[in-house]
Amino acid sequence: MDIQTLFLTLQALRLPIQTDEHELHRTVQEFLTSRGITYEHECTIAPHCRIDFLIGTIGLEIKRGYPQKASVMNQLSRYAACTQISGLILMSEHTLRLPAFLNGKPLYQLSLARLWGIAL
Repeated sequence: MDIQTLFLTLQALRLPIQTDEHELHRTVQEFLTSRGITYEHECTIAPHCRIDFLIGTIGLEIKRGYPQKASVMNQLSRYAACTQISGLILMSEHTLRLPAFLNGKPLYQLSLARLWGIAL
């Protein structure tokens, strides 16, 4: 599955408002499984690099609350530097201004508020 197809598939996900990141992970796992999408959860892709979901060669990272842009960029840049990653999707509660590519790899962002049906 290519990154654009996965991104469009994830946009169909309608989540209840979550208060716990672990519950959010479980909901995403159920969604991926229901679509027949194979994944690895909490996958170590390099020393000190464990991504929330690895779907083929696409990394999916989930952030709740108000993540600090510098911290998120640092984390995503480490993931993008890994050879087994072909692209990244950040699913975050609040939208961050991020580049379209990191290390030449596509970076997509999906808003949890949008998936919750909330216009912010």
